[in-house]
Amino acid sequence: MLWTSAEAIAATGGQTTRDWQADGVSIDTRTIKPGDLFVALKAERDGHDFVKHALDKGAAAAMVTHRPADVPDDAPLLIVPDVLAALEQLGIAARARTKAKVVGVTGSVGKTSTKEMLRSALQGQGRTHAAEASYNNHWGVPLTLARMPKDTQFAVIEIGMNHPGEIAPLSKMARPHVVMVTTVAAAHLEAFENIDGIAVEKGSICEGLEPGGVAVLNGDLPNTHILIAAAERAHARIITFGQNPGNHHRLTEVRVAEGHTVGRARAWRTPVLLKVGTEGRHFAVNALGVIAVVGALGADRAQALCDLGHWEPPAGRGTREVLVLDVARDGESLDLIDDAFNANPTSLSASLEVLAASQPRNGVGRVSKGRRVAILGDMLELGPDELALHAGMATDPSMAAIDMIHCAGPRMKSLWEMLPETKRGRWTLKAEDLVPDVSRMVDAGDVVLVKGSKGSKVSIVVDAIRKLGHRSPKTENEA
Repeated sequence: MLWTSAEAIAATGGQTTRDWQADGVSIDTRTIKPGDLFVALKAERDGHDFVKHALDKGAAAAMVTHRPADVPDDAPLLIVPDVLAALEQLGIAARARTKAKVVGVTGSVGKTSTKEMLRSALQGQGRTHAAEASYNNHWGVPLTLARMPKDTQFAVIEIGMNHPGEIAPLSKMARPHVVMVTTVAAAHLEAFENIDGIAVEKGSICEGLEPGGVAVLNGDLPNTHILIAAAERAHARIITFGQNPGNHHRLTEVRVAEGHTVGRARAWRTPVLLKVGTEGRHFAVNALGVIAVVGALGADRAQALCDLGHWEPPAGRGTREVLVLDVARDGESLDLIDDAFNANPTSLSASLEVLAASQPRNGVGRVSKGRRVAILGDMLELGPDELALHAGMATDPSMAAIDMIHCAGPRMKSLWEMLPETKRGRWTLKAEDLVPDVSRMVDAGDVVLVKGSKGSKVSIVVDAIRKLGHRSPKTENEA
């Protein structure tokens, strides 16, 4: 059992209507499983409205501030003054009772992918716990902790932010032994004066470090010194990673090929060959940071390197697949790169580099020459300079190799207007307005990147492209 009613009472100070045992924790009745403790959070909807549904689906109990009117008097309830505060207390108690080695991960780009890399690198060496999704905010971190089994050996906690002052309290809740900062970039810039302010916030993850903790920091940034200063204030041992000379873990060579990326590096004085099952220099850099974390945890780096070779990014974060457009005709397919979950100038530049390095196929579509096609949605939360940041992507070095760029959203119009006419595809105010023309925008032989912030809803275009054919993810052999 993950939680008994007695343990939950001790953690939260709440009162229970009867004894119960739960083997999971859920905040969503759409995904709840029998035996879960349902936590009735108030967000866009009040979770109390769904308590009866959760219990009908087999929830072991519900954590509430009061008994909803449609719930029987004898229903198993854990009654607390504040549900979110009680969830936090549950997470703190879960962290306190485990002997797990805990990693905290933050960064403007690559948090979730790096969290998944760490899961892959560690799960072969012990019972590893990490959130199944991007649960990195004020409710996601305590939820991840509350779901952590007592016998966990490694835990990976992703920590994000939208505004100043959010990361440190979450890190203090997680109490990591090792923290990792992937990068600092113009994400959520509207809440900060400048990127240095973002670096200060990212560096605050060090405030939650356990005594004798380790900070694994990207050493290639203009504001790395801000991260190092934060780690020094926390009396952390510092390990830097990246491509620049002087990093403790340095990537010396990167080869990006179809379906994978291979890098050579030096980890302190040890030569390292690493591989990940997707394309992108940025993935290789973060993989090197992961190896630094593995070493700091005292785990086996050699085994972690082997396990990382099978890692692929989560859906919507750079996954690549083949869509067969006509099964009766050999070669009638296109390659789709789905990176539609998040976007800022740094991550967009990295994705454009992957697209530019891809190899289209000629002579298989309506257009005899295969193309590199980008379909881009708005990058959100960039602050007062958002239009200039969008327009500036027109000068990205990778743009020269891209044949056609379609854009959606009021902000992306700034980029679209800066493109040469030969590369300028369609622009629409909303992503869904591109859907009717998808069949004319892409063709067999093309490599197609779809990228944008989640709020731009450009993932609608991904779904429309998938409906053109039969999905066939690339295998390692095919790559």
